[in-house]
Amino acid sequence: MSITAERIKKLRKQKQLTQQGLADIIESSRDTIANYENDRNKSTLAMLTLIADALDTTVEYLQGKTDSPLKTPHNSSDDGDDKKHVDLADDELIMSFEGKELSEDYKNSILAFVKMLREERK
Repeated sequence: MSITAERIKKLRKQKQLTQQGLADIIESSRDTIANYENDRNKSTLAMLTLIADALDTTVEYLQGKTDSPLKTPHNSSDDGDDKKHVDLADDELIMSFEGKELSEDYKNSILAFVKMLREERK
């Protein structure tokens, strides 16, 4: 079985979607999803893009070009580095986990933990 087939099936199950559920999201049929997952058909780039979006991942992950299933925002900078700097002490920073905003108490606990770790390394 191809890595693409394995990863589509794995992520679909992690999202607790049936083949029909995924098919409904991408406006396709359950047979189409089953054929991709069982390696009977190869998906087009357009279809792979729809599947990746539905599974909240990237085409590159589904194709095995990367091992990270996470989508990462591309932030342009002058030095060619796509990393984004976030100051955890910023009062305007909104922290979230698994799509849910964290309370101020959780945010303060996280900041205290990070400060403790930093002090231990000195």
